[in-house]
Amino acid sequence: ALAVSERIAAATTLPRHRTPLRCRWQAQNIRTSFKAPSSTSTSSNDTTPMDEELFDVVVIGSGIGGLSAAALLAKYGLDVCCVESHEHAGGAAHEWKRQGFTFESGPSLYTGLSQFPTTNPLGQVLHALDEPLRCIRYNTWKVHFPEATFVTEVGNDQFIECLEKYYDAEAVADWRKLKEKMEPLARASSALPPAAVRTDVYAAWTLARFIPGLLKSMPSLNAILSDYETFLDKNDINSKFIRDYMDLLCFLLSGGTSKATMGAEIGYMFADWYAPDAALEFPIGGSGALVDCLVRGFEKYGGDLRLRTHCEEILVEKKEGEEEATGVLTKTRDGKKKVLRARKAVISNATIWDTEALLKDCVEGRRQTVRETSTTAATTKSGKIVDDDVEFCQSFMHLHLGIDAANLPDAEKLEMHHVWVGNWDKGVDAEQNLVLISIPSIKDPSMAPEGKHVIHAYTPGNEPLSLWENVKYNSDEYDRLKKERSKVLYQAVARALNNITVEDLRSRAEIEMVGTPLTHARFLRRENSKGTYGGTGWIKKQESGQDGAGAVPVTSAKSNLKNLLLVGDSRFPGPGLPAVAAGGWAAAHELVDFRQQCEILDKVVAR
Repeated sequence: ALAVSERIAAATTLPRHRTPLRCRWQAQNIRTSFKAPSSTSTSSNDTTPMDEELFDVVVIGSGIGGLSAAALLAKYGLDVCCVESHEHAGGAAHEWKRQGFTFESGPSLYTGLSQFPTTNPLGQVLHALDEPLRCIRYNTWKVHFPEATFVTEVGNDQFIECLEKYYDAEAVADWRKLKEKMEPLARASSALPPAAVRTDVYAAWTLARFIPGLLKSMPSLNAILSDYETFLDKNDINSKFIRDYMDLLCFLLSGGTSKATMGAEIGYMFADWYAPDAALEFPIGGSGALVDCLVRGFEKYGGDLRLRTHCEEILVEKKEGEEEATGVLTKTRDGKKKVLRARKAVISNATIWDTEALLKDCVEGRRQTVRETSTTAATTKSGKIVDDDVEFCQSFMHLHLGIDAANLPDAEKLEMHHVWVGNWDKGVDAEQNLVLISIPSIKDPSMAPEGKHVIHAYTPGNEPLSLWENVKYNSDEYDRLKKERSKVLYQAVARALNNITVEDLRSRAEIEMVGTPLTHARFLRRENSKGTYGGTGWIKKQESGQDGAGAVPVTSAKSNLKNLLLVGDSRFPGPGLPAVAAGGWAAAHELVDFRQQCEILDKVVAR
C-alpha cells in the first residue's frame, strides 16, 4: 500500500501571525555572522575571507516552487533564507508595473486557490500559511479554432451545446462518454495529496489516513499512472476533434500532448474544471498578489528574503568521506560577496541544468560529478545532475501590450481568456500553431488605467530553442527574428479584440514589449537551460501490454548530492503552478519531523 501511495502521490500534482508548529531550538534561532578564517576556502578559485551567515536552509530562487518550500519550512520553525537575483520575487510568475499597467510574466489561468477545501497543492500551501488569496471567479473562455470560434464554460455541460452546434454527433457522444469515464480517474487523481508524501519509513504515518481512498482507487491506478493517450485508446474515444481538444488541454497543463501527459494530471484538471459549479479564478492584482501571499507567509514566520542577491556557487565539502552541499556563495548587485551556510540543506529552484552549473570545483580542486537520483534500475554515470530521461521543453514568445480601449466593446462583452489554434493537423505542439491570450483588465480593472487594457499573449512552450541558439541578444539578427516570430501574437490578439486589424491594434499600443527565449534565459537566469519552459519527457507512450505504473517517477526533491534538494519546473511532474507547489511540499517534508507534517495535513486536507 505504501508503494502504491507513493506512486499515486507522484501523479497527483497537479492572515495573522501564528506560532510555528514546533519552536526552534534556541541555539538555532540565532543567526551567526562571522569572518571565515583565512585558511578556509569557499571555492578553489577564491581564497579571500568573507562574511558568513548560518541558517538551517538556504533556498536559491524565489519562484513558486522555491517560495512554497521556503515558506512551509519557515512555518515548520526552521531558520530559512531565500536568495533571489531579480529585484522582484516570483520567478517566472513575477509581475511588474509601467505607466499604470500591471504586466504578468507567467501564468494566466488559475483555479483552486481561493476556496477551501482544494486539491490544488498551491492552494493548500496558502491555506497552511494562513494567507487567503482574494480572487475573481468566472467560468468562461473563448476559443478560436480553425472550424469555429465560440465561448465555452467550465463547470457544466454548456460545452456539449457547442459541440452540437459546431461539430458532429460522434464528438458529442465521445464527450459524454469521456466525462463518464473520467469520473473514477478524477477521484483517483485526488486520492492522495502531495502534502502527504515523504520518502522515509515515516510515510506510513502520513499516508495512513488516505489508505481507504487509495484502495477504492485501485481499479484506476494503471490509468492515472499511464500516458493519457492510452486511456483515450482503451475507452474508444475516436472523434478527431475530441482527441485534438484533449491534446490541447494536456499541452496547456503539462507542456506535452496526451501521449506525454500522465492520466493523473488530466484527471486532476477534469476534477477541477468540469465538476458542477466549477470556476476559473483570477487573483485580484494579478500573479503578483499570489507571490505577495507567499512572501508574506514566508516572512511572518521569520523567513529572510534577499532580492538582488545572486547565487554564484553551491558550496560542497567532503565530510566523513561523502560530499554534501553546505551552503552558497552569494553576490549582491553592489559586488559584495557573502557565504550563507546551511545546517540542513540547500534547495535550488533553478533548473537542474542551471543548478549543475553552480556546482563548481570543490576545495580539493576537482569537478563535482553529481546527477539526479534515477528512478529506474538503469542508471548512467554521466556526472550530471540531470536525469537522461529529462528533456528541455521548448520556450515561449511573449507579447505584452498596454493599449487604449476606446471604441472597443465594453469589458462585459469581451472575454478575458482566449485560445487560438491554427491547424489541428499540425499538432498543438507545432511551432506558431497555438497562442494563449490573457486580458486581465477585463475582470480586474486595477490592472490598467481607466479606459485602457493590459494584454499578455504567448506561444505556450512551442517556440523552438534551436532557432535562437546562436543569436546574440539585441543584435540586428535578434531584432529581425523577434519581429518575425511575434507576428502570430499580434494577429491572435487582433482576433481576440473582436477582429480588429493588426494596424488598429498597433495604433492603440501605448506600451509594447516582446519577449523571446533569450529574454527567458536573461531574466530568469536560464543561460544553461537556453531559456526553456522547464522539463519534460518523463512520461512515455505505453506499449501494448505494458504496466504504466512501473515507469512513473516519484515526486521527490532529492538529488544524488547529500543535502541538495531540487524544486521547480524542470523537476517531475514539470511546469505549472500545482506541479511546482507539489515539489515545494516534497522538499519541505525531506527536512521536518513526520509529526509536524501530520499536523499540517490535519489543517490543509479535507477529510
